Amino acid sequence: MKVTSWVVEQPGSPMVWQQREETVAPGEVLIETAACGVCHTDLGFYYDGVPTKHPFPLTLGHEISGRVVETGEGAESWMGAAVVVPAVLPCGECAACRAGRGQICPKQIFPGNDVHGGFGTHVRVPARGLCRVPDLSNHELNPSGLDLTALSVIADAVSTPYQATLRADVQSGDVAVWVGVGGVGGFGVQICAALGASVIAIDVNDARLTEMSSHGAALTVNSSETEPRAIRKAVRAFCEARGVPSWRLRIFEASGHPAGQALAFGLLGHGAILSVVGYTAKPAEIRLSNLMAFDAVAMGNWGCLPEHYPAVVDLALSGRIALEPFIRRRPMSEINDVFEQLHHGQAHGRIVLIPEAHA
Repeated sequence: MKVTSWVVEQPGSPMVWQQREETVAPGEVLIETAACGVCHTDLGFYYDGVPTKHPFPLTLGHEISGRVVETGEGAESWMGAAVVVPAVLPCGECAACRAGRGQICPKQIFPGNDVHGGFGTHVRVPARGLCRVPDLSNHELNPSGLDLTALSVIADAVSTPYQATLRADVQSGDVAVWVGVGGVGGFGVQICAALGASVIAIDVNDARLTEMSSHGAALTVNSSETEPRAIRKAVRAFCEARGVPSWRLRIFEASGHPAGQALAFGLLGHGAILSVVGYTAKPAEIRLSNLMAFDAVAMGNWGCLPEHYPAVVDLALSGRIALEPFIRRRPMSEINDVFEQLHHGQAHGRIVLIPEAHA
């Protein structure tokens, strides 16, 4: 089938609308794109020299929802299905996958990195790991009234913080701190609140913090106006007021900035857990011995295993977390303008690009 997509020929140069031929192999499907969200990672590939596995020219985009329109041998049961495409698709067969560590599968497929991604009319991916979306016209299954375009952000912006909360073992009654609440961190605040945790949101942007106070944050702190020592004191006071010991403190770093990473690490107390969700290539200065002195834990989080996606979709469809207030829909033909606006901090919300008439 002939498909068309926005192709990066050289990083930083305007993307061009190009046609190519896609042949579906056994075990693969071709998906007609409903929407594809724009992620900070896409900007890293495009502007910052973060290397992609597949060389340029390449179509970016990994927050994809759509409908299966063609199937390869062995994937026929997916024909016509509405799906969310996990941002990371492990092979399911290697030693890492068999050990339950699909996040580090050496054969994983990351659309828009390993293969052409979702900024186009169609995308070809393995069928293994796809998340089937229930009938969105059924109010009992979808009381929030979400459409398929809204669900595209699940494939990273929502699923990644969800896995981070699972791995950090967030329980009802815990205190969760999110450093950086734009995009991934904002959805993380909602997820932790839905799991019954008391949530602290820390950011440099007052508008984001105000929004989070209406979506799960019990305390908000502007870190550009508050010294780290005062922030640590506020977090301790928050925990003490709720009778929560330090070993029930869960800290998530989602800012992707050295200052945010240093702040998050500095919040660790005895037995606390730190999950690093944001990315920056720049180093952060920390005193690593705190982990030893506090018997604390620091871990990374890469994407989300496909088996967790149905639970994330259910969180959104049931209304336990909100998507619509944070989504900004734009025509995919505006992709170059959108990237430029995001790069210069001139766009707000999670932008999802919607293809126009399929050529």
